[in-house]
Amino acid sequence: MDINAYIESGILELYVAGQLSEKENEDIYELLQQHPTLLKEVLEIEASIIKLTASVSPHAINFDSIKGQLDDTNTKVVDLKPNKPNWISYTGWAASILLAGGLLWTLNNKTQIEEQLQAAETERQYLEIQIEDAKTDLAATKNLLDVIRDKDILAIPLGGQGDYASSYAKVYWNKNDNTIYLDAEGLPNAPEGKVWQVWSLTLNPLTPTSLGTIKDFNTDSNKIFTIANANESQAFGITLEPAGGSETPTMEQLYTLGVVNTTP
Repeated sequence: MDINAYIESGILELYVAGQLSEKENEDIYELLQQHPTLLKEVLEIEASIIKLTASVSPHAINFDSIKGQLDDTNTKVVDLKPNKPNWISYTGWAASILLAGGLLWTLNNKTQIEEQLQAAETERQYLEIQIEDAKTDLAATKNLLDVIRDKDILAIPLGGQGDYASSYAKVYWNKNDNTIYLDAEGLPNAPEGKVWQVWSLTLNPLTPTSLGTIKDFNTDSNKIFTIANANESQAFGITLEPAGGSETPTMEQLYTLGVVNTTP
């Protein structure tokens, strides 16, 4: 790019005066960031216009001083009121207004660019968090698959009961570390004020032992929960209970039930 030819073209003066299109203003703004010589030229043009404006301001012509000098010579004084508009003065003020408009556009454009950069940075950080979350979820999913595919894991299907025949769940029991993995995808969201409660059962006599409630069931996306179980369970059941859980299962709200097959 021929910097001198660009300066001599007069386009920078039009830029300072705010007489270019928005696209042309944006292009010149980009060039100013890349070429310090052009930026220096723009600043000099702006300084020159400010000086010109001050020199041709109506206040620069002191009519009272001229009248006083005429009085000293005993000459009849005629009011110096120009019959025609002082176009030079008006032109100076117009240049000042155009300059202010150009500067305002530059400042606004700079602010918009800074806001766009900040938004892009925020979006980048958000995407990085999503990527890390996805990696974590993927690792957790792989670990879970490795667990439930272990040959020593007991898989116990829990079928729907009574009025809740469409409900279902599945328990994967690792007796080596006293842990069960409950897949409760087949249960509906718990109503307000209610929670799902998981039970370990022995059958003869029928004795329920609570394994706790699932407080975050409605907000959990995969509906798979890890639960400690050190009991010699012969069956597992899930009931819908009041918030906080119950000491004994509400049999009318028994949604799923499954008997343990001790053969892996």
